[in-house]
Amino acid sequence: MEEEIIKKIDMLSLRMIEDIKTIVKMPSVEGTFQQGAPFGKDIALTLDMVLEIAQSLGFETKNLDHYIGYAQYGKGEDYIGIIGHLDVVPTGLGWKHPPFSAYEEDGYIYSRGILDNKGPIMTCLYALYAIKELNIKLHKPVRIIFGCDEETGFKDLEYYLKHEKPPVMGWTPDCKYPVVYAERGRAVIEISAKEKQVDEFFLFINNYFLNANTNAEKLGLDFKDEEFGINEMRNFVLKHEKSKLVFSVTFSYPANMTLETIVETIREKAKNMEVTCVQHYFPVKFEKDCPMVSLLSKAYEKITHLDGTPVTTTGGTYAKLMPHIVPFGPSFPGQKGIGHQPNEWMKIEDLNTNAKIYALGIYYLGML
Repeated sequence: MEEEIIKKIDMLSLRMIEDIKTIVKMPSVEGTFQQGAPFGKDIALTLDMVLEIAQSLGFETKNLDHYIGYAQYGKGEDYIGIIGHLDVVPTGLGWKHPPFSAYEEDGYIYSRGILDNKGPIMTCLYALYAIKELNIKLHKPVRIIFGCDEETGFKDLEYYLKHEKPPVMGWTPDCKYPVVYAERGRAVIEISAKEKQVDEFFLFINNYFLNANTNAEKLGLDFKDEEFGINEMRNFVLKHEKSKLVFSVTFSYPANMTLETIVETIREKAKNMEVTCVQHYFPVKFEKDCPMVSLLSKAYEKITHLDGTPVTTTGGTYAKLMPHIVPFGPSFPGQKGIGHQPNEWMKIEDLNTNAKIYALGIYYLGML
């Protein structure tokens, strides 16, 4: 059956690439809230188009008030969930081609969102379409879930979990290969001071953050975990809000430390300044040899013939909030620094390879 699935993906490739191009041409950057378009009209229109494509492929679809939507194959309560997102970060400068043109050159497609994350979630849709077209009867239904707010706050997934039960297993195609069995925790900390404390504030920020190693050694937060790696500080932002000076920093931290340790350690050193956690996600971890991780590793190895030993990541995905899923693809070893950058790209060959990996992943999980 595996070979039939692989052949079916090859047969569907041209149609899949055209539908991917259609979606990445849509400028789905977050906009102003409107009735029926909580993240702006461009994202709402993109979700409409994706669900229209899914319907044309014969799937049942559901639009949850333009917060999020999904396409489903099969019936049943317990389902396999695959979640990606349609929203993209702003384009920025430095593009050699228009950022929403889906420009194709030498086997590459250039466009904002082609990697992060429209291309990959569309390959998942077509992976499921291959299963459906082969009339494979899975033991559980499968949903391809299209989020609309991954880049700016996960409000889409929060809305989903208020109205739908979570999957029993699945993945998000918004990270890297091989399968990621663990994610670091993520905490966004704000340090604020009154304007009259400006000298004290900048002395503190310069000393402990701007002129410090990113492992937070000066703060005494240089924790390290054998599996998760080191604690890292990133995404420094300085702001002037009304009568306050504000510094924001994100901690990507290993599982052997806690949010309380981060906040209390900074408070001790910040003295008269205010320290607040404004966003937090706990670390995520699955056993390396659990059935879900093992079968996704098998799918990856079957298609790529590469080592599928599960890995960890420093990033943050929908797996932080959606229970029972892992990050899985789409970037292959050595492919870094592509998403969120000018001239974001994916190889057409890699899109096809992703679709094959995901189709086998659906097949293996669906037969459990």
